[in-house]
Amino acid sequence: MLCRAPLRVCRSGPSTLLPVAVLVLKNAQLARGRFARSYSSDHAHHEARIESVRNIGIIAHVDAGKTTTTERMLYHSGRTRHLGNVDHGNTTTDFLPMERERGITIQSAAVTFQWPPKTLCPPGHEPTTINLIDTPGHQDFRYEVDRCLPILDGAVCILDSVKGVETHTERVWESSQLSKIPRLLFVNKLDRDGASFRRSVQEATSRLRTWPLLCQIPWWHKDDFVGVIDVIHQHGFKFSSTGSMSVVSKQSIAKENPALQEEMETARLRLVETLSENDDQIMEEFLELEKDVSSTSIKQAIRRLILDGEARFTPVFAGASLRNIGVQPLLDAVVDYLPSPTDRPPLEIMAANAHTLPELLDQTGKKKGHHGPPIVALAHVFKVVDDPRRGMMSWLRIYHGALSRSSHMWNSNVHNFEKPQHILHVSAKDHHEIQHLSTGHIGAMTGLKSARTGDTLITFPGHHHTTAPEPFRNLRIKAPETPPAVAFIAIEPYTRTASDKLEEALKKLSREDPSIRWNKDEKTEQLIVSGMGLLHLEVARDRLLTHYKIDRESAMWGEIEVEYSECLLAPTNPHRSLYDRAIRDKAGKAACTVTVEPLEAHHHESLLESSIERDGNIIHVAIPLPSKSDSKPLPFDPELVRQQLFNGAIAGLSRGPRRSAPVRRCHVHITFNPATDFFGVATTGGHITNAALHAVRNALKEAQTNGQVGILEPFTHVEIYCPEEAGHAIQHDLTAARGGQVLEVRKDEEDYYGADGSTGDAPEAIDVSKVYMPPDPYESVQSLRGPKKAAVRMLTILGKAPLKEMMKYDGHLRSMTGGRHGLQLDQGGFELVTGARERALEER
Repeated sequence: MLCRAPLRVCRSGPSTLLPVAVLVLKNAQLARGRFARSYSSDHAHHEARIESVRNIGIIAHVDAGKTTTTERMLYHSGRTRHLGNVDHGNTTTDFLPMERERGITIQSAAVTFQWPPKTLCPPGHEPTTINLIDTPGHQDFRYEVDRCLPILDGAVCILDSVKGVETHTERVWESSQLSKIPRLLFVNKLDRDGASFRRSVQEATSRLRTWPLLCQIPWWHKDDFVGVIDVIHQHGFKFSSTGSMSVVSKQSIAKENPALQEEMETARLRLVETLSENDDQIMEEFLELEKDVSSTSIKQAIRRLILDGEARFTPVFAGASLRNIGVQPLLDAVVDYLPSPTDRPPLEIMAANAHTLPELLDQTGKKKGHHGPPIVALAHVFKVVDDPRRGMMSWLRIYHGALSRSSHMWNSNVHNFEKPQHILHVSAKDHHEIQHLSTGHIGAMTGLKSARTGDTLITFPGHHHTTAPEPFRNLRIKAPETPPAVAFIAIEPYTRTASDKLEEALKKLSREDPSIRWNKDEKTEQLIVSGMGLLHLEVARDRLLTHYKIDRESAMWGEIEVEYSECLLAPTNPHRSLYDRAIRDKAGKAACTVTVEPLEAHHHESLLESSIERDGNIIHVAIPLPSKSDSKPLPFDPELVRQQLFNGAIAGLSRGPRRSAPVRRCHVHITFNPATDFFGVATTGGHITNAALHAVRNALKEAQTNGQVGILEPFTHVEIYCPEEAGHAIQHDLTAARGGQVLEVRKDEEDYYGADGSTGDAPEAIDVSKVYMPPDPYESVQSLRGPKKAAVRMLTILGKAPLKEMMKYDGHLRSMTGGRHGLQLDQGGFELVTGARERALEER
């Protein structure tokens, strides 16, 4: 198969085309062999200079084509010999049996390749090393996406050009916005019936609130999608049915299709005008040269505008990954526009008196008598995987220095040192041992006994530390908050042996995926496993049975059900708890005072360093420090005591007084007074934790006695795509029978309108009428297609409803639409249960 991108000078900045416009390879088989040999003998991607590294993610809605695009990238770079296909179950990044069986991505997978391939780089130039993470698109696995996003330097967001911007697309876009990740937009599946590049760009503008910078426009031959037009360089990439790519000059395009050539010039002029309005450097060139602004200047201006990660502007590209259209130019764009680790802002940290890593290093470096660098390396664990061959593998990103197999690493989250057995370069399911991992790179370690997702690892000069130096002891890189669970499954083991095996497997499973929680019911001996939804728990159950070899017949497995929660309706009085029982035959005592109140917006706004957010609650610990005049230090480690109090409060909130359900939306204030609550050597960590646990539970019991505990029910955002003729029945069913609410209804290719049928405006931050969007090929003959479309006119119904009513709603919709529908659910938080639904729950 003949596929090749423009030959270019390989460097970290925007590409420069060689005098010969494009090198088209004549011998495809020879080229594939050269590519494969280059990868079979070269696994030293971790040696690449940091300026030549791109850490990127592929993000999108489910079924937008993320994995297919990734497979094409791997093939064209020479990383793989075959084109993986999701439908055939032979993809590189979806390698779990359940992923291949269902045809969806369940866990994020990292893979590394070079672009352009090293064999095609001119002498003296090195290719760019791309560390790519393919993320899940299903909303049940959004935490899997959220924990990967912060370690990325850039992302490619893929849109399905038939469906446009969908609910989960907006969510992953917002998550990228929080991490300030520069993005590219790839409009995929333009070869499908109903595809619309114009509508996709319009929805990206209005719903993602970004100004599209059209670097490419689709190339249509009548109704067939045959390639893409490079607006910046003014030539086309045309793809044959076999996947081979050829470059067509501007002159040939003008001769073959004058209208397309005119549209290409219009697109370039509008792009330059937009850039000149927002970039001073290109403004000067535009005033002097007008439409003849150089391609290099345009690409540099685009890069400057997107590097801050605010996504005020987003470069847009077109293609059809399954047909190998547009993937190589997209790879060029990754190298040209997305940043290397050196281009990113300073790393934000959680540490006393410093908000970024450079600030902290500068402060400690200036201390009197300090010699050499205060820390050798800093890394963030963003994922933990139980590998069948190597055991627990901790995936990490290096932010400072380098780690080696001899590194003695301080885990600031659990306050102990660890040492790896092996350092690995990870590429999907393949692992290769390496000697070190340096700044900006992504890899994995084995042998870490306590590392979990979100932990921070630090190494210091020398190897004989018993604890970390004070400025760095509690240094942490902020990790994404684990979202609250919304569904659960009960497992009842038949024997003690089966129970022990299940508990051990659940410990490993929850370490792999912190959004999986579990606990043991003290009365029934049942194991309760909670997760993010129906599919999430189905995957967890499958992993217990297949990976951890749990015998299905050794336990009774319940149905997956919705997990209700509890909340406070009013503040409690302060509760002081003195815990003075023996723990493991060791006497001791500790005390603390707790106040619990409903969580409000101002609690988030005034979040302090001594607070944590967990499972929808904020817990604040106050430990009065000695006055400056008092030279006597505290008789305990305040950070250690604070963590013990946190643990007790979290345990106390895990089971509410009304339904024994988790408690959400609470602000817990804990006061630990050294003068009255600490009792010297008699106070142990276990007593401190139990004092906090009992104080929280006593406060909640008082609230229940006073009728101040409510029930929270998980809701979901609902997006239903259905025939217009079924629209009214579905809306009535959603509101009257399911306890839901219709928020808006959209007709195909029309403006938004409300549930009452009144016309309304889309929630826009940008005036769409000012944005350039090329016409779709069938717009000029729309009237001829109108009567045919009217027979199957479709609606999109947006609303929200209780998750319990939606978990098996797809089958009900099938009977109402004859199977002509689409259903998308995205978590919508928790809402207070009132009225008839509350009474029904109480009667169960």
